[in-house]
Amino acid sequence: MLGCLRLEEMKNEALGKEYKLSLVIADDKLIRKLNREYREKDKTTDILSFPLEKNQGEIFLNLKKCKIKAKEFDRTFENYVAFVFIHGLIHLKGMSHGSKMESKEIKIRKKFGV
Repeated sequence: MLGCLRLEEMKNEALGKEYKLSLVIADDKLIRKLNREYREKDKTTDILSFPLEKNQGEIFLNLKKCKIKAKEFDRTFENYVAFVFIHGLIHLKGMSHGSKMESKEIKIRKKFGV
């Protein structure tokens, strides 16, 4: 899987070195519970991002779901994990889906070959 250092480099690129990020590897049950509780969506997902403070947040990553989605998007598992991790980081910046968010994601993905 992706090395921790690459994930940290991605985090620093997206959020800065001062940002404190917790990464939780979650199973289907936990991520579905969180998705239902905080997003009112009763289903599993690959990633959830939760900003906690201005420079602190959490990402919950469902590796089982990432494995499935990687195949759907014709990506390797590692590439897909990096892809959604970057997506989650940009959400922690406070950005919502749209062209501005997409362009920020593309910039970071290019830098890391994702």
